[in-house]
Amino acid sequence: MKRRMLFSTAIALVTAARRSVAQAAARKVSIGFLSASTPDPATLRYQVEPLRQGLRELGWIEGQNLAPIEFRWAEGKLERLPALLDELLRLDLDLLVTTSPRPAMLAKKATKTLPIVALAIDDPVQMGLAESIARPGGNITGISAAFAGLIEKRLQLLKDIVPAARRFAVVYNPETVPTLGNLVPRLEAGLGIAVSVVPVRGPDDFDAAFAALAKERVNGIVFVADPMVWVQRAKLGELCLKHRLPSVWGGAGYLDTGGLASYQGDWAALFRRGAALVDKILRGAKPGEIAFEQGTKLELVVNLKGARALGITIPKSVLLSADEVIE
Repeated sequence: MKRRMLFSTAIALVTAARRSVAQAAARKVSIGFLSASTPDPATLRYQVEPLRQGLRELGWIEGQNLAPIEFRWAEGKLERLPALLDELLRLDLDLLVTTSPRPAMLAKKATKTLPIVALAIDDPVQMGLAESIARPGGNITGISAAFAGLIEKRLQLLKDIVPAARRFAVVYNPETVPTLGNLVPRLEAGLGIAVSVVPVRGPDDFDAAFAALAKERVNGIVFVADPMVWVQRAKLGELCLKHRLPSVWGGAGYLDTGGLASYQGDWAALFRRGAALVDKILRGAKPGEIAFEQGTKLELVVNLKGARALGITIPKSVLLSADEVIE
């Protein structure tokens, strides 16, 4: 009798364990996605679809073991981010993906328990997101898209395209990018031409900024990548064409509205790689023990359609160096 009771108990325990495993397997994982940008076709192409593709390749299928990803978009309006983040944190999420610096910093401050994968950020240690690159600590890891000397490289590319230029401008959003004024002496010394730094916080600043550029007789513009700049790229591209100003941007997706060239990390590769970090965490790894990664691939894209609209001939040396040429 005693032996039979022990056997029955063992069977019950095994059955309960199997039921627990089956229930765990049946439960769909839930992921949130917070972005300061907008879900337009270019964002979907260079960010969302590569992330989804990476997840599928690793066995995470929406509608099967992965619930539909909960997306929240600030549409370039940074003041909307706290409320959108609060919406996501009220859900039963297993992990949160953020893109660009501001959402990552807000998320890190708002939760100490929900795992965070921060993509397309700057230096995570300098930003206060991580204790170190190798061991971030806490509940966050991710991939940086900050390449050293990228502004200088974009300006040099612009000079290669417009060798007779005497002055360039760097346009940036001071709400998300630290002041660039201290870079000017180094930029001017390295290029041998004058450089103006122009802050723009939104569309209300655009006309005045371009009027100032015309007054200074600027010969070309470099844009610093930013969610507001991304959302407003069509208007900015139109202004570049109107004022006959060649422009270099921070991502191929910017070039569909008149931009001349882009020199930036490969966004699609970065977001596809981000799926690997998500996978590690969902399989049990602690985010604070996963090293922050650095994007490794820079991509040069040249827009010949934009060049023709500006009446510019792209040097053969630039075309041969390009990863992609838009006809």
